[in-house]
Parts: sequence; C-alpha cells; structure tokens
Amino acid sequence: MHQTVPDEKLRRRRQLAIIGMLGSVLIFGSNFVISRHAVLNGLSQHDLLALRFATAGLLLLPIFLKAGGFANCGGVSWRRGIWLAITSGFPMTYLMLTGLTLAPAAHGATIGPGTVTLIGIAGSVVLFGAALTRNLVIGVIGVLAGLACLGIAGSTGASAGTLRGDLCFLGVGLLWGFYPLLIQLWKVDGLKGAAIVSVLSLLYLPFYFLFFFRGFDVAPWWVLVGHAINQGVLNVIVGLWIWGWAAHVLGAAVVGRFPPLIPVTGTLLAVPALGEIPGPLQVVGFVLIIGGLFVASWRRPTVARKP
Repeated sequence: MHQTVPDEKLRRRRQLAIIGMLGSVLIFGSNFVISRHAVLNGLSQHDLLALRFATAGLLLLPIFLKAGGFANCGGVSWRRGIWLAITSGFPMTYLMLTGLTLAPAAHGATIGPGTVTLIGIAGSVVLFGAALTRNLVIGVIGVLAGLACLGIAGSTGASAGTLRGDLCFLGVGLLWGFYPLLIQLWKVDGLKGAAIVSVLSLLYLPFYFLFFFRGFDVAPWWVLVGHAINQGVLNVIVGLWIWGWAAHVLGAAVVGRFPPLIPVTGTLLAVPALGEIPGPLQVVGFVLIIGGLFVASWRRPTVARKP
C-alpha cells in the first residue's frame, strides 16, 4: 500500500511526458512548414539560423553559466557539450534549413523523423537493454512502411536540387536521432541540454554578420520577431526541453515512437500553408504510421536488467 502514491505520481509523470511529446511533435512538425514558407518569401537559411540561436542562446545563457559556465561547458564537459551541439545545434539545424531551400516541407518532415525513429530504437536496444517485443517490431514495420510510402510519394519527379535537399534531411535524422540517446546516457537535464546547445551555437553569429548579413530590413520587424520566437523559443527552449525531459521519464524506446508523427503533422499543415496536397500514397502512409504507432504502444518495451 505504501507504494500506491509513488506509483500514481509515476503514472501522472508519464502521462504528462506523453502530452509534452505530442506538443513537441506539433512544434517540430509545424517548423518545417513555417521555415519552408520563410525561405520561399525572402529569408535565407542563414537568417533563420541567426534568429534561432541569437534568441535561444541569449535567453539560456544564465542557465548555462549557473550550471558550470565555460569552465566545463555547462557542467557536462566540453567533449559531451560539443557532441550535444552537433546533434541538435548548428550542424543539424543548418542541414534542415538548407534542405528546406531545395525540397518541399513534406520531404523534411518525413525523411528526418523516419531516420530518428530507427536510431532511437537501435540505440535503446544497444545502450539501455530495451527488448524488441513482438508488438514493437510489428509497429515499427508499419511505421517504416508508412514512411516509405511518404518518401516515395514525395520523391516522385524529384529534381537534382530536391535530391540534395533529401540528403540534407537524411543528415538531420542521423544527427538528431542521437540527441535523446546522449542526454539519457549522460543524464543531462533537458533544459540544461538546450542551454548548452544554444550557447555553443552562438559561435555561428560572427560568421553570419561577416558573410551573410543583409541588413535588418530583409523582412518586416514583426516577421523577424515571429520567426525568432518560433525558432529560438518554441523549437529550442520549449521543444528541446520537453523532448529531453520526456526522454528521462519515458525512455529512449518510447520517445522514439513519437518522431513518426512529425511527418503527419508537417504534411497536413503544408496543405493549407504551402499548397502541398497529399496524394493517395501519402494517405496510405498516414494510416500505416498511425496504425504502427498504435500497435507499438500497445505494450511498453521491457528492459533486460543486468544483475
């Protein structure tokens, strides 16, 4: 009986983490559409990068300094901090935004998260001893089949530029997939991880002002402020914070089931915002992804505990 309260608290924490992950899915899925719209209407990937990390880096600098500052990179060591910045900071974001200048938003919202799913599952098995249950395997197969449908549908008639964009999105997935694994492996708090990523990515700003800055009149001020909030506050501070916290609460195997919802979100939002209307094959992909997630989530993966 004395374990009832702790068990209830744990259950509520897991429910809150799931709700938070769905919010992160909405943030990350819509960002592909918002960023694609921005680069099609005057802003460059370099402008969005500067807005993203100038906003998040300055807002999270006090947390970075309080956690340990520059002496040991926010309390995690420079080696680990650099890896976190690579997987979720400037390199990953540069590939994503560059890809969106070359390929439709649906491509980015499909290829990147699909790769993240594979890495999350493989990492949870190798690093944390998660067992591949039958339901999980069947669900993953369904998700991958759905992602394949979306990828084939999105790549029909692709140009050379579109293919280069797709390669950028593949790089996004390869980098981003390791972020939740690393923060769980190294036990890094979600907000601290976001602070480390953002502050280290501030190093991009001098290069931006030297080589890519075109003045503050590239867009109306309210547009720049809106993108700064979306890129720096929602996608970095809120999104990474929730993603990192949920990785601790749910585990990498469970967190790895949410990225497949990003292509669904991004593709559906691209219809009214960008006019990217999904075809029959994409609809089949949505059904397979949602069905695969349902099957994979029917039971939690067990963990092989070591003596």
